[in-house]
Amino acid sequence: MDAEVELLPALPPPGPLLAKALVPSLDRGPTRVPTRTVLVTGVAQDRARLADYDRVCGFALRDRVPPTWLHVLTFGLHVHLLSGAGSTIRLAGAVHVTNRMRLHRPVDAGEILDVSVRVENLRPHKRGALLDMVGEVRVADELVWDGVSTYLAAGAKVPGTPEAVPREEFVPTPPIAIWRLPGNLGRDYRRVSEDPNPIHTSRIAARAVGFARPIAHGMWTHARLLAALDSRLPGAYVVEASFARPLLLPATVGAWWRPEPDGGWRAAVTTADGAKPYLVTRVS
Repeated sequence: MDAEVELLPALPPPGPLLAKALVPSLDRGPTRVPTRTVLVTGVAQDRARLADYDRVCGFALRDRVPPTWLHVLTFGLHVHLLSGAGSTIRLAGAVHVTNRMRLHRPVDAGEILDVSVRVENLRPHKRGALLDMVGEVRVADELVWDGVSTYLAAGAKVPGTPEAVPREEFVPTPPIAIWRLPGNLGRDYRRVSEDPNPIHTSRIAARAVGFARPIAHGMWTHARLLAALDSRLPGAYVVEASFARPLLLPATVGAWWRPEPDGGWRAAVTTADGAKPYLVTRVS
């Protein structure tokens, strides 16, 4: 963890920060991101909100929490870090391209958590810059979960040669499940995740950034696929997800999952015919 730590009294709700996150930075100098870690200690999990989250994302109701729930708890800290004067990148204008989470052991809904986030690895991309939001969740001094959300900030300028970003391999595969996603899914997930970005709930906001209709939250799609696999997964694992394309709502999508020879899983959410992916994941 960085030497400079900003200690907050509570997890900040992303909503009040969104207005700042939507305003482009007026700083025309070099691209900058915060160098500090932001930390909240003594976080008691909201069981009612967790139960609502489980229902919206398809998880069974239980005391053991999904790793995507722990990501949700870090999200307000993502927005906090990238909405201040120390950042020329705003999260509301960035695209979540990959996500990696490691669940070190099962986490119970009754456990008290210390939650932290920092920014790492700002680097050039052919369309702008990539950066990693690194989250950690601890119980006392024990690291129980960590995650890396990689975002693409289009138009940001970072010195250096853009690195090649490998795309997750995808072979068109007939789905083994068909899911019908309602038009109000974005509102439901906004309620449980507190991610207020209007492109997920407003046709006007979605059209303003080039989408004909509101799009599903990528982390809902990630969570829904993980929920389909949940009963087959051990108490500790790593899951890596690549977001391939926006999923416009309402929609009918396909999903498939298969075991790998190494004991892990490959899975995807796709178009209903299985030809194109929205999300590709690997669990190990």
